[in-house]
Amino acid sequence: MVTFGNVLRSTRLVGIVRGDGVGNTRDAVRVLFESGVRLVEVSLTGPGALEAISAVQVPDGCWLGAGTVRTRSQVSAAIAAGATFAVSPALTESVAACVDAGLPILAGAFTPTEVETALSLGVEAVKLFPASAGGPAYLSALRQPFPDVPFVPVGGVGVAEAEAYLAAGAIAVGVGSPLVGDAASGGDLTALADRAARFVTLASS
Repeated sequence: MVTFGNVLRSTRLVGIVRGDGVGNTRDAVRVLFESGVRLVEVSLTGPGALEAISAVQVPDGCWLGAGTVRTRSQVSAAIAAGATFAVSPALTESVAACVDAGLPILAGAFTPTEVETALSLGVEAVKLFPASAGGPAYLSALRQPFPDVPFVPVGGVGVAEAEAYLAAGAIAVGVGSPLVGDAASGGDLTALADRAARFVTLASS
């Protein structure tokens, strides 16, 4: 059975799109999928995010999620739009709502107490956020008491950082602006495809 957790572990990369409208967001997501990124999150903080999720044709084997999901109502809206996973910035009410609804969630946590709380809620994986506040060394320290926790660092993850986090034991990395650049606001989609190819190669190595 193919699960979100299995795909997360096998592809090791989540693309994060925060667009400025339905069309630009949809186009950026499409290019990411075409470039081999199998997990893409669309942040609900961008205008038209839910409409963009509904508008995207998701290829077989790919997953399209809703990001920055903080409330129960946002969980319901994400499911209605067709999202197949969710991402939260913290341990908000959305986490339990996703677990109750059977929607895989990558839940934001930073401290050991937050990590333990996330596990008790039954999350699919822990989004280490903001990862840049601690860096790969902090992930290594966290993995001492939590060796089996599936950590996904997010926040300030470029190519070099992604390589370091994966080497430190992250099961995947979430990458936003270093990957997407200005593509989700009408920028260069060809450049986006080139960056995506580099990240996909790194994650698969």
